[in-house]
Amino acid sequence: MQPQASEKVGIAKEKLGVFISTYGCQMNVNDTERMFTLLEMSNYVPVTSPEQASLIIINSCSVREKPVHKVHSEVGRYRKLKAVNKSLKIGVTGCVAQQEKKKLMDDMDLIDFVVGTDAIDELPQIVARLRESDEKQIDAKFRHQEAYQVDTLVRNPGVSTFVNITKGCDNFCTFCVVPFTRGRERSRKYSELVDDVKRLVDRGVKEVYLLGQNVNSYQSECGVNFAHLLKGIALETDIERIRYTTSHPKDFNQELVDIMQEYREKICEYIHLPVQSGNSEVLERMNRGYTREEYIEKANMILETIPGAVLSTDIIVGFPGETEQQFEDTMSLLDEVPYESLYAFKYSARPFTKAARWEDHLSESEKSERLNRLFAKHKEIAFPMAKKYEQKTLAVLVEEVKEGRAFGRSTQNKSVHFATSEDLVGQTVKVCIEEAFPQTLRGSLVQ
Repeated sequence: MQPQASEKVGIAKEKLGVFISTYGCQMNVNDTERMFTLLEMSNYVPVTSPEQASLIIINSCSVREKPVHKVHSEVGRYRKLKAVNKSLKIGVTGCVAQQEKKKLMDDMDLIDFVVGTDAIDELPQIVARLRESDEKQIDAKFRHQEAYQVDTLVRNPGVSTFVNITKGCDNFCTFCVVPFTRGRERSRKYSELVDDVKRLVDRGVKEVYLLGQNVNSYQSECGVNFAHLLKGIALETDIERIRYTTSHPKDFNQELVDIMQEYREKICEYIHLPVQSGNSEVLERMNRGYTREEYIEKANMILETIPGAVLSTDIIVGFPGETEQQFEDTMSLLDEVPYESLYAFKYSARPFTKAARWEDHLSESEKSERLNRLFAKHKEIAFPMAKKYEQKTLAVLVEEVKEGRAFGRSTQNKSVHFATSEDLVGQTVKVCIEEAFPQTLRGSLVQ
């Protein structure tokens, strides 16, 4: 993933430039926005390049191996900048910071501070202490005993914005480092979430994207589960659309899909349902908590209860010990479940995880060959599947209009492009689809 330079805000006296590059999931993107908002209190403004910055932050991801390498290479690129600008401060946040802690500083002398995933709110104070004493700072402790209270801090929320509802994970899948980098699972208070969404609506937000490593295991202190949270936000706020990611198949149940169907005028019918493997033995080794048959049963439950529901998934190929026949079970799953989108990755050993200690790892060439076969099969399926949208009229929430072209998303999470001479940003309009591809639809505005 390429680094994203985000916008920035500043206040008071001398304003300092900050550049943040972000790797990884939507949670990291949301954390970056939070850091920008917090640093507003310390006179920082956004800059579009590291050369303009007095503060550089690398918001890191460690889900796969390459993003970790990118942290090391990116820090190395700043050596010349630091030689020229002695006051330049460089920090690492996110999952690599949580995982590596002091080792990052020991390995790379350019790093001035390391901030873990539970310490983002301390960032202004950490940066202030660093500038006062020039002493390197590390804060990567988990705050398990503290309540998970965090308002959504967004400078310019726009049409759609992320809202964290849980953090951390208790599942301990054998391939996943998240419990070690995000900590144990904690849920925000139901009342605070409803109030949070209400405030966002007051600021013009039309759609919220509920975030968590495992959103559908949400459980508030007052006993509200994820299904009831969706219902509450739908009934108690004026938000127009509700999305969420990422769900865990083992926590999907009939109550949840019934509520999604009952309130589908607000709750979008797109569901990301990571399967990881189509073979039950591999799923057991992954500690996923369901079999192939149970997963298919839940997918069918969703499709039967919510007509027109759209499914996407995550798949890991080349998990340790995966045989050719077990991989073929994953391939055949695509014939059983109609995934309109597929996110697949080669297995990558992560520190602290059980699978990393196993000895039956596959070669990179085997993993690459299987990944290519999987993508090729899905391509064969996805293009014909997309054709069902042609000549259909979809409700599209417009996010951008530029030079006569509008972009928005349908409730099926499809990117929709169409021509318009009007400023329709923030409006939900009807678009007749004329040309359909797996992820992108093109059409014309229905007047």
